[in-house]
Amino acid sequence: MNRIVEKEYFSGAVVKLVVKAPRIAKSRKAGHFVIVRVGVKGERIPLTIVDADVEKGTITLIVQKVGVTSIKLCNLEEGDFITDVVGPLGEPTHIEKVGTVLACGGGVGVAPLLPIVEALKKAGNKVITVLAARKKELIILEEQMRTHSDEVVIMTDDGSYGKKGLVTTGMEEVIKREKVDLSVTVGPAIMMKYCTILTKKYDIPTVASLNTLMVDGTGMCGACRVTVGGKTKFVCVDGPEFDAFEVDFDEMLLRLDSYKPSESEAYESFLNKYRKA
Repeated sequence: MNRIVEKEYFSGAVVKLVVKAPRIAKSRKAGHFVIVRVGVKGERIPLTIVDADVEKGTITLIVQKVGVTSIKLCNLEEGDFITDVVGPLGEPTHIEKVGTVLACGGGVGVAPLLPIVEALKKAGNKVITVLAARKKELIILEEQMRTHSDEVVIMTDDGSYGKKGLVTTGMEEVIKREKVDLSVTVGPAIMMKYCTILTKKYDIPTVASLNTLMVDGTGMCGACRVTVGGKTKFVCVDGPEFDAFEVDFDEMLLRLDSYKPSESEAYESFLNKYRKA
């Protein structure tokens, strides 16, 4: 089991956890993730490794309370143990110097975007980062992004911080004023779809980090399958990053929505048990 050594609330629903995992910290690269389980009968959920400290033997995870497992995980405190943390999993981000990179993150998608931005900047790229959320309180990791970006553009749906508008509005403003050689997008599937539609319009190569459902993280269960370039791929072993122009986002969205009734039922059952307790 892995002990939580630090816990910080970014908001009422978003929590940063620093977890003891020396072997994972030592081998982790940008783009890698872990599969986490809370309780011996708990479900498995994927979480990107946001940061790692090899000397301390820790990795950093950022979790949003969206379902039963994420709530249970966020309810753990410093000193508590997570039942399973398995990784690093997936293919690391391909990092090279390409010129100017437009990095786009929405909501908690900013968390997996951070190590990618850091690695791209270290490789000598100019990095312009667009962070988007519904409102100011949901913007996370801004300070860290500014450390590793040449410029940070903030977009909020309600205009409570930065500029008012969607992530694509901020992206297009950047694209119209300078040449962009690569775009990276991480966030809700619907956001990544429209980011890709925009970059395809301007013929900008784009990488999307997909957030499909996962169970084992080894490619055996097939839960995370997506269609990329007309072929079936498994996000956990072939990804999580793919050429965004090749991803069938509509199919991916349908698969994600198909589990919503079961997720809602599990959530209500969990709340009822919590109220009775």
